[in-house]
Amino acid sequence: MTGGLDAIDVKLLNELKENARENIASLSKKLGIPRTTVHYRIKRLVDEGIIEKFTVKPNYKKLDLGTTAFILARYDPDSGLTQREVAERIAALDGVYEVHIISGEWDMMIKVRAPSAEEVGKIVVDKLREIKGIGQTVTMVSFVTVKEEL
Repeated sequence: MTGGLDAIDVKLLNELKENARENIASLSKKLGIPRTTVHYRIKRLVDEGIIEKFTVKPNYKKLDLGTTAFILARYDPDSGLTQREVAERIAALDGVYEVHIISGEWDMMIKVRAPSAEEVGKIVVDKLREIKGIGQTVTMVSFVTVKEEL
């Protein structure tokens, strides 16, 4: 299996990814194992750091953040900052949900959410491009999200 997990651990993780609030009794029934075993396995997965946290998946459209965009950015090595320092500054911006240092033609990939494409533009022009260490950027607005995991 995956990283020392057996088939039941994988099924349990998948159930919790779908609904982290599902109760132990329901999980026990779905997995066909005793409630105490489900409780023990969840505790072990948390203790081993396989489950880092239980979280919520917001409905971004209802929060008026229905526009998602991905921004590719080039790092400017003449900035005097490391690429990691630049990425951390980007991560601190309002509206930024993910920052990845990547390989290939671009150096970073940034995920932002905003009420509209115009607001995404404001994040890029007024905030992101003002960060020392950011070179060129290209922005791609998502039309629809087919799959997204937390």
